[in-house]
Amino acid sequence: MPEISVDVHINRSVTEVYDFLSDARNLELWFSGVHSVAESAEPAGPGVAHVYRFPGRHRDQLLQCVAYVPGEHLVFRGDRMWNLLGAQTPMYSFTLSPRPRGTLLRLTVQSRLAGALTLLAPVVAMAWRRDLPRDVRRLGERLGAPHCHVISAPRRVRLPISAFTPAATPTTVPPALAPPAPPRPQLRPEPRSEARPGLRPEPRSELRSEAHLEPHPGPHPGPRPASVPAAKERTPRPAA
Repeated sequence: MPEISVDVHINRSVTEVYDFLSDARNLELWFSGVHSVAESAEPAGPGVAHVYRFPGRHRDQLLQCVAYVPGEHLVFRGDRMWNLLGAQTPMYSFTLSPRPRGTLLRLTVQSRLAGALTLLAPVVAMAWRRDLPRDVRRLGERLGAPHCHVISAPRRVRLPISAFTPAATPTTVPPALAPPAPPRPQLRPEPRSEARPGLRPEPRSELRSEAHLEPHPGPHPGPRPASVPAAKERTPRPAA
């Protein structure tokens, strides 16, 4: 929502300036945000609506007084206007404060944008920033104070953050500015088992030689049977 303000000093009393601003029919005489206002017999006050036309629009809209503090503050809000790109709702605020030689007036314009119109917020802000100083000078001329002094011209504009904030890009932090790395935890060594006195340490197991690793050629032969004595040769007996 673009918001632009301008301050001007007018050599007229607060009552004169406020009475002129509170009559919405006078807006078309000096303000670029209002093209025309229809005649109305309603007195100025909160909740009063006036039929007006926004510059560049051919349809009638309502301009409603939403804040009214006599001699101090006055706010007009227009209807929401739709187009192919989105919607726009204008709001015009007037704040007055007395000064020794006149009145200090702050004019603030807000444009609430919706849809694709949010992408055109810089263009809308640039138009108001160009027109507001001219408007307050014309206001001084209508009030009979042509030498009004513009104290602060709109230089900085408030824009919607969501539509115009660039995406965050990763940035590298210089080593000197980078936070120190946390200390790495140190592992405590496991305590060694001390040899008890009087006990001989067990010998370290040694690898067997290749001969011990060779497989046995076959099953172990059993004990050999005792040698059977040879049969005695029988001599043939003589026949009886």
